[in-house]
Amino acid sequence: MPKHGKKYNAAAEKVEKKLYAPMTAVKLVKELAPAKFDETVEVSVRLGVDTRKADQNVRGSISLPNGTGKSVRVAVFAEGAKAEEAKAAGADIVGSDDLVAEIQKGNLDFDAAIATPNMMAKVGRLGRILGPRGLMPNPKLGTVTMDVQKMVKELKAGRVEYRADRYGICHVPLGKVSFQPEQLVENYGALLTELLRVKPSSAKGKYVKSVTLSSTMGPGVKVDPAVTRDFMAE
Repeated sequence: MPKHGKKYNAAAEKVEKKLYAPMTAVKLVKELAPAKFDETVEVSVRLGVDTRKADQNVRGSISLPNGTGKSVRVAVFAEGAKAEEAKAAGADIVGSDDLVAEIQKGNLDFDAAIATPNMMAKVGRLGRILGPRGLMPNPKLGTVTMDVQKMVKELKAGRVEYRADRYGICHVPLGKVSFQPEQLVENYGALLTELLRVKPSSAKGKYVKSVTLSSTMGPGVKVDPAVTRDFMAE
């Protein structure tokens, strides 16, 4: 077990071994965030899926109602009119062969990437670089698209990706400690509703097994996974 500092241990002692309502959990996470910087609030949702089975891979993206509070740098692989559209929408980096060359040199100064479909033959050569970092444009996530303007704006506004890892756990940022509790709970409710919507039909038994909220440096707070509506109630 990793050793924690005094602040973390003191905060952890205030967390009871019980399941909290989402609103109560959010308020506790905010109260117990120990760092002097504006910590990220993250949720970890453990799903009853076997990700080794192709039909049980839970993956997608969602625009959180209140964003994440994070500044997102967006790169767009596009040419001509679509490149101009991306720039107008606020993309940080726009290019074609030149962008591919920069990435091959190791220059990856962006947090998300979009590509028009006709660019994917070129982008495909970057799979070994972009793939492990979760930056590869993907049609299922809406990041391979002709509507680059819409996707740039959504990513900038706080569109997040969710993906169940090999243990069936989705780790997703919900915002910052500085957010109002209502904003964080609204984001949480939107994510949980989306995860329930995409439940694989082949998943057996309990689907949402556990939910834990935490800040970057703070202890985990268990949330009652049975609460799937009336998220604002305490």
